[in-house]
Amino acid sequence: MSYVQDIRRQVGHTPLIMTSASGALIEDGKILLQERADTGDWGFPGGYMEYGDTFKDTVCREFLEDAGIAVNPVKLIAMQDDDIYTYPNGDIVQPVNAFYLVERAHSGHQKPDQEETLTTRFFDPEQPPHFFNRQHAKMWDLVVATLTN
Repeated sequence: MSYVQDIRRQVGHTPLIMTSASGALIEDGKILLQERADTGDWGFPGGYMEYGDTFKDTVCREFLEDAGIAVNPVKLIAMQDDDIYTYPNGDIVQPVNAFYLVERAHSGHQKPDQEETLTTRFFDPEQPPHFFNRQHAKMWDLVVATLTN
């Protein structure tokens, strides 16, 4: 059982502050996103920290799980703490998210965890998809701004 599942088993849907890390992989001027299995909407690969992890550990683990790609964090783009989100199952969180620019660690690719990801796809910066929450829409804007500067 994961750290988050263990906490939720104890506290139910009580609102929680949760630490997370996400990454932006940019290749050929396009931005990689995952289509989430829980909502069918799009977001950046990432997820919640496990006890004992660092933000960098988390983005690497979660990116591999969500996108099937091993990455290295290159640069912290932003620390985000100003959003509250209610998941489809009723869990309420205020995610404190470390958002990184990442690069591929090697050319390999494996199948993402299908419990969390329907598919992954690179998007043109001019054509954002529908994001699953406001935090990910803000992350998109931050990445697009780095591409234009």
